[in-house]
Amino acid sequence: MKITANDPKRKSWLKVNKNSDFPIQNIPFGVFITKNDIVTIGTRIGDYAIDLAALHQLGYFEGIPLTDDIFMQDTLNDFIDDGRKTWRLVRNRIADLFDNENTKLKDQSKHIVEILFDINEIEMLMPVAIGDFTDFYSSKEHATNVGTMFRDAENALLPNWLHLPAGYHGRSSSIVISGKKIRRPYGQSFPKGSKQPVFGPSKLVDFELEMGFITSVANKLGKQIPIEETEDYIFGMVLLNDWSARDIQAWEYAPLGPFLAKNFATTISPWIVTMDALQPYRVESPKQDPKPLPYLQLEGNNSYDIKLQAAIKPKKEVETIVSNTNFKSMYWTIYQQLAHHAVNGCNISNGDLYGSGTISGSTEGSYGSMLELTWKGTKPIKMNDGSKRKFIKDGDTIILRGYCKNDKIRIGFGECKGKLRKAKYFKDKE
Repeated sequence: MKITANDPKRKSWLKVNKNSDFPIQNIPFGVFITKNDIVTIGTRIGDYAIDLAALHQLGYFEGIPLTDDIFMQDTLNDFIDDGRKTWRLVRNRIADLFDNENTKLKDQSKHIVEILFDINEIEMLMPVAIGDFTDFYSSKEHATNVGTMFRDAENALLPNWLHLPAGYHGRSSSIVISGKKIRRPYGQSFPKGSKQPVFGPSKLVDFELEMGFITSVANKLGKQIPIEETEDYIFGMVLLNDWSARDIQAWEYAPLGPFLAKNFATTISPWIVTMDALQPYRVESPKQDPKPLPYLQLEGNNSYDIKLQAAIKPKKEVETIVSNTNFKSMYWTIYQQLAHHAVNGCNISNGDLYGSGTISGSTEGSYGSMLELTWKGTKPIKMNDGSKRKFIKDGDTIILRGYCKNDKIRIGFGECKGKLRKAKYFKDKE
C-alpha cells in the first residue's frame, strides 16, 4: 500500500511554520488531555493538536476497519496492535483530510471546533503502556570512547561487540514523559581513595542522547523474527534520555551490568513519529566488519538520517548546546537489534520500548553524554552563563531535539526535556 501521506507537495490548510517539526507529512501519534479534561489519542500538525477520537466519531475514518473506541483509549497500545496496514491507512486519511485541496473537513466549522486544539491548550501524556524496556549499546564511537576511558585504546571494544548488538533489560516503571522532573538518585559508590563503599546521592549524574523505537506484537514465546520481517513490527520512534549515575554505575556494574545507575529515570518525547514518516530519510548504515552472522544481515538502506542535539539549561539561564550528532552513525541498526532480541525466542510485545544506546559521532562536539564530552570530568564544558559543567547539576534541564531534513521536507520529534532535582532521602525533612 502506497504511503500517500508523505507526498512532499502536500500543503495543509492549517498554518505550519517553515521550521516546524510537524508538517502535514509527519502526522505523529500521541495521547493528550484536552482543556475539557478529556483524554484522547491524537496527532499534530504545526501548532495544532488533533483529537482523533472526535474525528472518528464524526465519521471521518469511514471505510477503515476501526473499532468505535480505538482512539478513546488512554494509550496507543490498541491502535498499535492493529498493525502496519491500519497505521498506514489512518495516516493517509489524516493527510487527505488536512490537505489544502480537500474541503471535506476544512469547511465544517462546527466539526473543527471539536477536533482542533491549540498545542498550548493540551497536556501530553505517556503515549503507550510500556511493558518492557531494553537499552542497547550500539554506537561504535560511544563504545570505543567508554572502553578507552575505563580500559585502554587497544582493548576499547570487547571481543563480542562487533558480532552482536549488546543490550540490557531496563526498568519500564521509571520511564516518564518529557517535562517530568527527575530526582537525583541515591546509591552506593566507591570514590577514589576510599577503602569502603559509601552511600549517598550520586555526584556524577549524566544524560544519554538516544533514540527509542516501539514495537507491536511480533512473535510468540519460543519463535524468532526473521530480520526481513522486523520492519512490520516497529511502529515508530521517540527521542530518549536514559539518565545515568556514573559513580553508582562504576561500582555496581560488575558482574551483571547497570542497575540502580540506570533505573531511576528514562525520559521520552511525547509524539511517536512513525517509521512510515521516516521512510524518505533512510540511508545506508556504517559498513560492518566483520560481516554479521546471517540472521543479522539485511540488504538496503536500514539507518535513518536524524539530526540530533543535546542542550543544558541551568535554572533561570539560557541554554547551552553541548552536542550535535546524527543517528545514522549507529553501527547496529534497529532491525538488527530487534532480530537479535528475538533470535533466542524472546517474545516481543505490543508497546515495548527499545533504546538505541548513547549516540556519539566521531568528533568531540558530537558525543552523546557528559562522560564523553568532558572526558570523565577532566575537560569541563563552559556554559553560556559563564559556569562550567563536568556532569549535571541540580536545577539543570536537559533538552534533546531531533529532526530529519532533505531538500523538500523537514519532520521532527519535538523536544525531550527533563529537569534534575536535588536528592532526597526518606529520612530527610521536607
